[in-house]
Amino acid sequence: MSEVAQYEVAIVGGGPVGMGLAIDLGQRGVKVIVIERYPRPQQVPKGQNLTQRSVEHFQAWHCEEELRAARITPRGVVNGGLTCYGSLLSGYYYDWLPREQVRPFYNTDVERLPQYATEAVLRQRALEIPNIVIKYGQKAAALDQDADQVHLTFEDTTTAARETVTASWLVGCDGSRSFVREHASITQTKKDHDRKMVLLVFKSSELHDLLSVLPERSFYNALNPDFGGYWQFLGRVDLGTEWFFHAPVPLGTTKDNFDFEAFLHKAVGQSFPLDLTYVGFWDLRFAQADTYRNERILLAGDAAHSHPPYGGYGINLGFEDARNLGWKLAAHIKGWAGDGLVSSYNEERHPVFASTARDFIENFIVQDRKFLETHNPDGDEPAFRKAWETRNLDASEVFNFEPNYEGSSVISPLSGMTPSAIGSHQMTAKTGHHLAPQPLNDNRMSFEAINQEGYTILTTAVKRAAAQTLVAQAQKAGVPMTLIDSLGDAAVAAYETDFIIMRPDQFVAWTGEIDKVETVLQRLKG
Repeated sequence: MSEVAQYEVAIVGGGPVGMGLAIDLGQRGVKVIVIERYPRPQQVPKGQNLTQRSVEHFQAWHCEEELRAARITPRGVVNGGLTCYGSLLSGYYYDWLPREQVRPFYNTDVERLPQYATEAVLRQRALEIPNIVIKYGQKAAALDQDADQVHLTFEDTTTAARETVTASWLVGCDGSRSFVREHASITQTKKDHDRKMVLLVFKSSELHDLLSVLPERSFYNALNPDFGGYWQFLGRVDLGTEWFFHAPVPLGTTKDNFDFEAFLHKAVGQSFPLDLTYVGFWDLRFAQADTYRNERILLAGDAAHSHPPYGGYGINLGFEDARNLGWKLAAHIKGWAGDGLVSSYNEERHPVFASTARDFIENFIVQDRKFLETHNPDGDEPAFRKAWETRNLDASEVFNFEPNYEGSSVISPLSGMTPSAIGSHQMTAKTGHHLAPQPLNDNRMSFEAINQEGYTILTTAVKRAAAQTLVAQAQKAGVPMTLIDSLGDAAVAAYETDFIIMRPDQFVAWTGEIDKVETVLQRLKG
């Protein structure tokens, strides 16, 4: 009988989230195996809109340059979109999702490329890390766990040959129909909108010419009163040729009984030649696992939560799952963190998705429906135009989307608070929030200087001695902690504090007085 291979973490699903998590763990010296069904990324254009925060993850994974090089849409094309009334060429439109406007609060810029290109970058980066083993063309076949480890059996999708491995932890990143979620007996809550949606992929250079009368954007939403607030969503894959299109269709629609070309023409507002290359369907629903953890088995990405592709939240939320979980699992495996730090993954990420679904995606549908029921250009056109053009002046879907972990048990406690997707972008250093970059001695914060294994103290040279005492106490307690004592006057003024403890994922774990922080060391360990 052959010896069973042993790993510290097994990941089922090597899509962008699973591969990102593998890289995050592998860079920390964790021995990882990834089981992935598809030998090559699937060529369906989705998950294209990467936020500044997601590209920060690629900085941490040392492949930002490769990500930028894989871009298909030319530089200079605005990453946001236009929302249009009725049809795209109706003449009524406004900017929507202008994420570039929050650039000052992050270390880098947004990016746009189809998910298959993103996956290719991550696959290549994972190959460069010796302690990551990737098994392509394999699918999970069985799993069970005991108090010490998880046993995973997977099989070759061509030969059906089976292999079993053991791991200290297993993470399901295997999509909305997750094998791991089902076999770990993790239930999920669904909210169905009873809408069948179509995804069309097509080529048309003529459409690019037609849309030249509009400001050039990466995607376009048509709000037609006939669809009750649900979008007809057109996006660019490149600049000028390839497109994708999401829209509601009648429940009985199939590939063969519906005129998709006429459907596209009506959404655009004019006929144009096109070559339809892909037709797929999906149900408009929200689903969330009731917990992201069952003992040694965890969920991330679409296995943990799924929603309609509104606003590009899906892949970005999944990357944040990976970044939140990676350092916590590594900390537990390396022995310096308790089980509470691993459990805080569910505590922090679960309510963030619930808030994203409720306060942003579903709210878009509700607010659009109300607007369409109230305003119509066929009545009082000047009043409609005024209401339409002022709908999104505050771009709240960008400025108010600021996932945070206020109230988390592994940071400074904030009574009555809970993690949420609602926040505000600001330079102030706030406990539980992402830390915006600020000058350190007149230079931008060096991302590489942040402790990727544990915590980083940011302070001033004046507070160096007190901070060094805390670092010594942390190291004695087994908590990795390093010191950057280069906060200058400008950074202190912007952060509104001269003492910050930052986590490896760039979230603030503590801010306040140095002489009051010793009691948090146990909290930071989980």
